Amino acid sequence: MVPRADVLVVGAGGSGAALAARLSEDPGRRVVVAEAGPVPRAPAEFPADLLDARLVPGARQGSAAVRMLPAVLAPGMPYMAPRGRFLGGSTTVNGGYFVRARRADFDRWAAAAGDGRWSYERVLPLLRALETDLDYGDAPEHGDRGPVPVRRGGLDHPAAAAFEAAARELGHPGEPDKNAQDAPGFGPVPSNTRDGRRVNTGLAYLLGAAHRPNLTLLGGCTVRSLVIDRGRATGVVAELDGRRTVLEAGEVVLCAGAVVSPHLLHLSGIGPAADLERGGIRVVHDLPAVGAALSDHPQVVVEWAPRRRLPGPSGSWLGGALHLSSSGSRGAGDLEILQSLVPMAGLVAGTTTAPGAPLPFFASVQAPRRTGGLRSLSADPEVPPRVEYGYLETAADRRRMREAVRAAAAVVATAAFAEVAQELAEPDARTLDDDHALDRWIRARLGTSQHTCGTVPMGAAVDGRGGVRGLEGLRVADTSILPTAPLRGPAATAVLIGEVVARAMNAQDA
Repeated sequence: MVPRADVLVVGAGGSGAALAARLSEDPGRRVVVAEAGPVPRAPAEFPADLLDARLVPGARQGSAAVRMLPAVLAPGMPYMAPRGRFLGGSTTVNGGYFVRARRADFDRWAAAAGDGRWSYERVLPLLRALETDLDYGDAPEHGDRGPVPVRRGGLDHPAAAAFEAAARELGHPGEPDKNAQDAPGFGPVPSNTRDGRRVNTGLAYLLGAAHRPNLTLLGGCTVRSLVIDRGRATGVVAELDGRRTVLEAGEVVLCAGAVVSPHLLHLSGIGPAADLERGGIRVVHDLPAVGAALSDHPQVVVEWAPRRRLPGPSGSWLGGALHLSSSGSRGAGDLEILQSLVPMAGLVAGTTTAPGAPLPFFASVQAPRRTGGLRSLSADPEVPPRVEYGYLETAADRRRMREAVRAAAAVVATAAFAEVAQELAEPDARTLDDDHALDRWIRARLGTSQHTCGTVPMGAAVDGRGGVRGLEGLRVADTSILPTAPLRGPAATAVLIGEVVARAMNAQDA
């Protein structure tokens, strides 16, 4: 029998693992974690491919550690979005990219929440506390004794070295530490890896704490809805060991991710009343902001043909990353050109090489923008919500995406990159030079960076401590609460959210 929890954490991903580990440091607080996926009890129980930093499990078709959720990128453009379903959540299946948000992101979130705890100065001690930076641990803005190891990949691979030289040839500044707050430019990618091994948040936070008698980890536990009694969350309805059960708790914290957390709120009658009623869901608490919009980063793959056979990656699939600013963005660094040292064919197949295949750049627009939304269609938890990204809606959206593709093409066209590249695979020169043709090319190949945020935003839906407005005993602590996605991928920020909310719950940050 599962004991009644003081705090029930739903989801053991980037935020949930950090939150549960920190809360259970208090021996007087009983913490129960409900994770829908498997929960290994030792590192050796993880499948080897999930911990190989040269692979991206979320890109591999048919991965058992991934749940695919239907979505729509833009009208007429269906998509299947992968989400981690394993201890560590998406930190188990993503690319291992572990880059901090920018100061401007924290300023924006603090203003939206009306809460100074989200300012860069206030979160910096927590950013330092969560990491052991293996490159800059002795620098004032970094930490050297936290649970998450951070390592920047070397740029000694021929393609990475050529990318660095090409960025220099184009006049882009160097940015050797992308977890500092220096001007956007070219540099290696920080990742949560050590010696070529992914260290997800399950490994970093929870397995070392699993011996605590006040911490219970439930694997294969799928939460279906919340129990709300007279305006207070008192537990959840879940499926555990093939049975429906109610897990009771003094407080519930949703850490199930920016798609599942708002869906659980909707299934529990918490959300926009009119939409819930249309889906046959009984309204418990009208909260219009839940699922009203989301924030994510559109992305396309720009491939180039190698001049000769190149070696596979030695420690990570990641090469370098170039951040630059779109026209009119005032130096925000809102465009990202991220290099893969593994062909797309290899990433999809779960291998590190694919002889003869082109190599990719991931060109994405990371401007902070709220679009689309998430609407629940049925009271049946097996019916997925309708997730709409709302990409390419405005002329500015399309212009920025063209600029990102052209920036990647410009790298391939340099003399420095010609040392390794024979040519750009596509788009061709005529398409690159024609806005309308390039828009069509982008639309035909559009994808997403999988950086979903903002479905339960601070300010409108929750306060700066994750507390759901108008209800007691219920919080959300994952990227749902970020009003807009950060100017960098949100994995590091997801872990930070767990740290911030844990600190608030521990009354360490009034």
